[in-house]
Amino acid sequence: MAFENHYSKRKISEIDPAIDVRVKIIGFIVDKKEDTLIIDDGSGKVKVFVDSPSIIENLNLNQLVRVFGSVLMTENGFEIRADIVQDLSRLDINLFKKVEELYNKVGV
Repeated sequence: MAFENHYSKRKISEIDPAIDVRVKIIGFIVDKKEDTLIIDDGSGKVKVFVDSPSIIENLNLNQLVRVFGSVLMTENGFEIRADIVQDLSRLDINLFKKVEELYNKVGV
């Protein structure tokens, strides 16, 4: 049973705009404009729209973030409209990946 407010954890390359409605991704900011960010998670890049420019002002290039948002289908694939942009700059990404790998091994 799918929940309307549930964000599916995805790598950018795994997002299917025909199926995925709300997703959460973790990646680095590789570009930013007034109302958009380009996020790279190592598997791909995606354009993320942010409603409030003040959110973008507080973010930096190469900063690690988690984005919770809605998938928007486009002619060239998809984009994401951010509901939440979470600063993960203090996260040890290598340790996070190791823990994630262990969870995947045991099926959690």
